Amino acid sequence: MNYAARRRLYRAIERDRESRVLAFVTGDRQGMETQIAGDCVNLFVELLDQIGPTKRISLVLHTNGGQTSAAWRLVNLIRTFCDELEVIIPLKAMSAGTLISLGADRVVMTKQAALGPIDPSLNHPLNPAVGPQQQRVPVSVEAVRGYMDAAREDLKVTDANALANVLIDLSSKIHPLVLGEIFRSRAQIRFLAGKLIKYQVDDEEKVKSIIDFLCADSGSHDYTINRREAAAMGLRVVKPSDSLYALIKKVHASYSDEMKLLQPFSPQVVIGAAAQSNYSEVRGLVEGSGGVSFACISEGIMTRSQVPGPMGPQEAITDQRTFEGWRRI
Repeated sequence: MNYAARRRLYRAIERDRESRVLAFVTGDRQGMETQIAGDCVNLFVELLDQIGPTKRISLVLHTNGGQTSAAWRLVNLIRTFCDELEVIIPLKAMSAGTLISLGADRVVMTKQAALGPIDPSLNHPLNPAVGPQQQRVPVSVEAVRGYMDAAREDLKVTDANALANVLIDLSSKIHPLVLGEIFRSRAQIRFLAGKLIKYQVDDEEKVKSIIDFLCADSGSHDYTINRREAAAMGLRVVKPSDSLYALIKKVHASYSDEMKLLQPFSPQVVIGAAAQSNYSEVRGLVEGSGGVSFACISEGIMTRSQVPGPMGPQEAITDQRTFEGWRRI
């Protein structure tokens, strides 16, 4: 199944929801992961210009998350073209995807759909480096908060000098400029979530409770929130009818198959027994019912070679990327 088939499904969803359908899929295929980023905005501008102002837009969303600033910008862009925005989640809209969902008037969740915490992780050139390759690792904003809270609340460290030593020790592991960005990001995500959630929840106490849970109280960034829990929290959750559920499942099956989401990307499988092999993989999708689909594509050449090793020559596979980016398909 491909875009032509999905387009027919989008039109069927439009008839069911009395809306115009857009879809945003960032791949979670092992070895070919992508995330929400600012490069999607111009693609959505083209799709939205094609639709024009309309009463309701239904955004089919599948993502593990990404940049909170891009999520914020995308919600505000889409809302300038419609009176109502609803997010349809076939399987998951985690992290920045949950932030997008907060900015909708309602969230259509299947029985297997999941939201997640919105506490961000910071990628910075001065982040801690680990491993033999000294790769920079993301720093969780809430992990830093949890470290400081544990010192004050669990270990009962109240002396000002002792707390200063805790912070000095932390800054020896994480660069002070990164810590500054972390505390800034923590305030920003709460501010953005507070503005977006007003489309669904107007009770200030409930807003604070939901944001506290999504930002910190869930305990882990991997925590998943099903539709029953999302509704109990106070979000405006819609259960799809049987006929709509069948359409959503088919859409999910289509992009999962095209992007090979259940098949880890393996250089050994790509090259097989050959000395060299070309590949082209779809890693993300931005599309709608109007005949336009953009795919985030990685293309390259896998080459088998021999490299020196401690026990003699060893086989290695090199990956030479020849294209990486969005392309109209």
